[in-house]
Amino acid sequence: MTRKQRHGEYLECPIEATFDLIGGKWKGSILYLLLGGPMRYSELKNTLLKVSQRTLTNQLRDLEKDGLISRTVYPEVPPKVEYRLTDRGASLEAVLLAMRDWGVTNVLKRKAA
Repeated sequence: MTRKQRHGEYLECPIEATFDLIGGKWKGSILYLLLGGPMRYSELKNTLLKVSQRTLTNQLRDLEKDGLISRTVYPEVPPKVEYRLTDRGASLEAVLLAMRDWGVTNVLKRKAA
């Protein structure tokens, strides 16, 4: 799988390799929301109020291309599309929860102080 990388080489930097997959303004939030189970596009859009339709679509496509989420289209009228974490995406759970906890302790609590 070829993808645009932040740097030409990061074979020796697993942190940069991970950020290349989950970096982006909305990817972490999308992955975190999907920890709770499958969601439809409209549910994601309504939860992530500030994301544009184009950006959400692009971020979902990237996550799907990278094997972190799967997209299921149900043959209904109107079409129903659900997104869910793949096993690879679900393996990020500990990372996402640690990021959430760090943000609560080091960002949100400091803003309130």
